[in-house]
Amino acid sequence: MVDEIRSRMIELLPRLRRFAFALTGNKDKADDLVQDTCERALAHLDQWKPGTSLDSWMYRIAQNIWVDHHRSRKSHGGENTLDEVENLMGQDGRNVTESRLTLAAVTEGIARLPAEQKVLVAMVCVEGISYKEAAGILGIPIGTVMSRLSRARQTLYASLIEAPQRAAEPVAARAASRER
Repeated sequence: MVDEIRSRMIELLPRLRRFAFALTGNKDKADDLVQDTCERALAHLDQWKPGTSLDSWMYRIAQNIWVDHHRSRKSHGGENTLDEVENLMGQDGRNVTESRLTLAAVTEGIARLPAEQKVLVAMVCVEGISYKEAAGILGIPIGTVMSRLSRARQTLYASLIEAPQRAAEPVAARAASRER
C-alpha cells in the first residue's frame, strides 16, 4: 500500500511543481516547497484517508506550507534575490524579450494578489483543477472560489493593461510622481 502511494506521489510531482512555482514565482523556492510537501506527506502518511484524493491532500499540504512560510516572511521582512540570467544566444531577442516582459508582468500581477486569490489562480488556472475540487481542497463554498477567481482575474487584467503604460512613461515622470 505504501509503495503504491509513493508511486502516485511521484506521478504527481510535475503538477505539484507547477503549482508550487505558481505560488512562489521562483524555480528554486518551488523545488523547496515540493520537497517540503513530500517530506511532510510521507511523515504523516497515516493522516491520508484511503479513498480520498491524494492530489487534493498534497496540494493542501503545499498550500499550508507556503502560507506558513509567507506569513513568517512577512513578519521577518522580505527577501531580495538577484534575477536569474540565462544565455540568450541563438534565440530571437525580440521574441524572447516580449515573452519575458509578458511573463514578468503576469508573475508580478500574481505576486500582488492576496494569498487566497493566488492559491486559487495556481490551482484552477495553472493546474486546471475544477472549481468544485478547489473548493473541496480549500474547504470553502464553490461560490467563494468563483468570486475570488473573478476578482483575481480582474486584478490581473488591470495590471497587464497598466504594465505597458508604466513602461512607456518616461523615467523622470515616474520619479516625480513618487516624490509627491
